[in-house]
Amino acid sequence: MREYSFVFGMLVTLVVCVFIVMTQRWHGRLTLDSDQGVQKFHVGATPRVGGVGILAGLIAVWISASGAVAEVLGAMLLAGMPAFVFGLAEDVTKRVSVRARLLATMASGFCAWLLTGVSLTEVEVWGFDALLEFVPISVLFTMVAVAGVANSVNIIDGFNGLAAGSVIICLAALGIIAVDVGDGVIASICLSLAAVLAGFLAVNFPLGKLFLGDGGAYLLGFLVAWLAVMLPTRNPSVSEWAPLLACGYPVLEVLFSMARRYKRSLNPGYPDRLHLHSLVKMRIIRRHFKGWPACFRNAAVSPICWVYASLPALLAVYFREQTLCLMASFVFSAFVYWLCYRRLVCFHWGRRSIKNSVPQYSS
Repeated sequence: MREYSFVFGMLVTLVVCVFIVMTQRWHGRLTLDSDQGVQKFHVGATPRVGGVGILAGLIAVWISASGAVAEVLGAMLLAGMPAFVFGLAEDVTKRVSVRARLLATMASGFCAWLLTGVSLTEVEVWGFDALLEFVPISVLFTMVAVAGVANSVNIIDGFNGLAAGSVIICLAALGIIAVDVGDGVIASICLSLAAVLAGFLAVNFPLGKLFLGDGGAYLLGFLVAWLAVMLPTRNPSVSEWAPLLACGYPVLEVLFSMARRYKRSLNPGYPDRLHLHSLVKMRIIRRHFKGWPACFRNAAVSPICWVYASLPALLAVYFREQTLCLMASFVFSAFVYWLCYRRLVCFHWGRRSIKNSVPQYSS
């Protein structure tokens, strides 16, 4: 990859994002995100089409790159179009169902398999790997896994910089592992994507002038998921559990959210304010940073969550080739998540019903 490609991509993203913010009076009736809703914490309507800037930056990287990097990145961007288009349609129309967006991300996974021939053929779980030897099962499992990660990034997109910063942490872990095993192509794509996200963060964090939106979140989620699929496939010495653990924070967030909603007899897609980042805002930021302006209070949630996101990412890098240690690390990261969650809900480390400790939503 040419040395300037990732810098070029970052600058293109920054310019496009600034342009979107400056011209919002022209497109705002379609692109502005209302501040009214169960999961809305921001103050004032804000453009939610930051994914357009990210896609523009990635296209710039692809155009300026060469060789295998351009080939692999081009296939990834083409495959990611269903996830991006359906997400962007939701950003603009607010009428695309969760099911439709989930199917779109699965379609992106299928397209990626068609273009690259890559799918998950083993997960180092006895009995299940035998099933993955059958191509249809392998492809279907890969599609579901990719859709799950893409949706997890959308779920954590709740505060200024949270999703983009968390994805950068995931990319850093994947990139370090790629460098260690000598996969320059994956490492270069991780660096390029992180650079593009840095261009977006300059507008998004801490002031929140532009949001990722569903288009940006689903595109990022798909790209990270496909990098996580390709890394162990291209480098057999890397355990399949290493990329999963590298994406541990968003993955655990969606797993805990599904379990919580099932326990409360709610639809898995039901929106609520009981995510870890929502509790950090209501239990920590609202209590200890009352005097801060609203946008800075929202932004203050992200660094706290980034600290947790770094835990599984660091463990993934350290144990990248040791499957049993990676499995244990995933369980440990889940336990730490549960411990922090209980502390935020109940104000203590013991066991108390979450139902009786749900925080109030008053501002």
